Amino acid sequence: MSDFYKTLKAPSQGLYKEKMSKFISLAVPVASADEAKAVIKDTQNKYHDARHCCWAYMIGTDRSEHLSSDNGEPSGTAGKPILGQINSFELTNVVICVVRYFGGIKLGTSGLIAAYRQAAREAIEAGEILECHEQARLTFNFPYLGMNDVMRLVKAAGVRVVDQQFDNVCLMTLECDADRMPALRSRIAAVSGTSILSD
Repeated sequence: MSDFYKTLKAPSQGLYKEKMSKFISLAVPVASADEAKAVIKDTQNKYHDARHCCWAYMIGTDRSEHLSSDNGEPSGTAGKPILGQINSFELTNVVICVVRYFGGIKLGTSGLIAAYRQAAREAIEAGEILECHEQARLTFNFPYLGMNDVMRLVKAAGVRVVDQQFDNVCLMTLECDADRMPALRSRIAAVSGTSILSD
């Protein structure tokens, strides 16, 4: 599995017109399926007067979680082409909604597939694709007396402190690039009195 993945930097929008039908596409970066579903719901509410709101999302650095919907269009003519564009650009952690305003002229199966594919592409190309590094977290506690040793490791490793609580027993959560975590974990575990809680 790669430690890198591609996603969109920010929400982007596209517009595609075919035989009087208007396809408005929205591509939004998300961190989970629940976030994707919230975007879909918001889009359906915003464009409640549209004939269809078709969508697809892909989640996870391994790109294993995905779902799509034709939302009333003939089976396989909308959700799959949208998902196909997410795959073409090798994106993940993204949801794309394509809203269709029907123009009175039927496009046929191949016409619909082409229109939804192109609308999804327009939204992706309007955005900025980022290559991100998969992150990993480590939560551990340590005695207050071990503070200097722990802080020295944290500064040297250049990691991000997500959470810290200082008391007689201190608690800290760190985040860094996933491929650097095993080495960091073993260095932290070597500090006297430290106990790894989760990773």
